[in-house]
Amino acid sequence: MGPAVNIFGHAISMPQLYGQLLIGLINGSFYALLSLGLAVIFGMLTIVNFAHGAFYMMGAFAAYFLLQYTGLNYWFALILAPLIVGAIGAVVERLFLKRLAGFDPLYSLLLTFGLALIIQGLFQNFYGASGMPYAIPKQLTGAYNLGFMFLPVYRGWVIVASAVVCFATWLIIEKTKLGAYLRAATENPTMVRAFGINVPRMVTLTYGFGVALAAFAGVLAAPINQVRPGMGADIIAVVFAVVVIGGMGSILGSIVTGFVLGVVEGLTKVFYPEASNTVVFVIMAIVLLIRPTGLFGRAA
Repeated sequence: MGPAVNIFGHAISMPQLYGQLLIGLINGSFYALLSLGLAVIFGMLTIVNFAHGAFYMMGAFAAYFLLQYTGLNYWFALILAPLIVGAIGAVVERLFLKRLAGFDPLYSLLLTFGLALIIQGLFQNFYGASGMPYAIPKQLTGAYNLGFMFLPVYRGWVIVASAVVCFATWLIIEKTKLGAYLRAATENPTMVRAFGINVPRMVTLTYGFGVALAAFAGVLAAPINQVRPGMGADIIAVVFAVVVIGGMGSILGSIVTGFVLGVVEGLTKVFYPEASNTVVFVIMAIVLLIRPTGLFGRAA
């Protein structure tokens, strides 16, 4: 297959192009899951959860601990780690964020930012800054020959699993009675209480669910990126940019924008590598100038 030519006249092989597209889709899967969790928390609770990256990191570490200390494999970790980290998130909401209900969202941002620094500092103190390997499960090793490229099975699984979880979350929030109660509780909690719904418990469970999505992404990332304390800090800025571009609180916007920007970032690495680390933020600036509420957002 002949070479492709980028906009600067350098020859780019098609396998390299497809490889970067695959990497972009994988990164987009993580962006979509993490921004979805942020959108759920902000859209339902108006909490700017800056600790999201720390919970993502804790999901990867939870999978590592379950394997090292209990012998539970990847498949058990994929279920248990989000539940464990989600429960920790629920405790955080009960102990700290609940006290800030009704205050300006800036207070929750500052609290979760400080919490993220504390969590990352504790893990770095005990486990250092270097990464620890987490093996790909045997069932997902190897690669498929697609004709034009080899697709590693595990990376294909990450894309599919992320898409399924994102779609299921959107379906629950937008198309079910539970989702209707959640949306109503953010706008008129008094009315929802009249239907016998425990609103504080719903808030806690919603925050825990958003955190669990981050932890799920962390477990998926563990075999691809080494498990390390700084993995959350490395991705959180891009994820916030994704949320802003998609529209703060927009579930569909977070999912679509996450996957699309992952691909855009991958293509940028092929055609203009120097801009690959900033392209998302450039797009964010352009979107904010043209549409301040984001691509899928609505005015308050």
